[in-house]
Amino acid sequence: MPFERSAVRIWKRLSWEERLAAARHFWAEPPPDAAPAARAAVARALRSRPQAVGKLPLERRAQGLASVLQPVEVLAAALLVSLHLGERRPLLAAFLDGVGLPHHEGLMPEDAPGGAVGEAAARAGYEAVADRFPEEHVWTYLNTLWLQDHDRWAVLEQVVWGDGA
Repeated sequence: MPFERSAVRIWKRLSWEERLAAARHFWAEPPPDAAPAARAAVARALRSRPQAVGKLPLERRAQGLASVLQPVEVLAAALLVSLHLGERRPLLAAFLDGVGLPHHEGLMPEDAPGGAVGEAAARAGYEAVADRFPEEHVWTYLNTLWLQDHDRWAVLEQVVWGDGA
């Protein structure tokens, strides 16, 4: 299946368990740019005030956030990142090792080399994870990466889907 063109569409494809894992990790360290949208989304989902959301136990906030199927794009993108940084770091690390990019537990340093990743490197990264991790996890990660930094990862869709993408 070709890559989705929005983080919201990827979010909608996730199972309840995946959304809950993403939401738990999100609330453990809420990104400042997405936290207000998360509080508002949870308040709407739970029919409460945004100010009350911060007083809820972590698990209730996570459940409320996981139940939101139509988050704003910035929140959906942050939740996808949270899913990968929380539950799927081994996938990130294996992919970046395969590509040959420096990282620390799946996180690239700020001073990592920039520029577009070549097809051979992207293919090596894909091959490093394709048989080792569930296909849906690989697809979700690569699609998220492709959306996050399309200039760097533009070749991923071609690598994964070939001429039919």
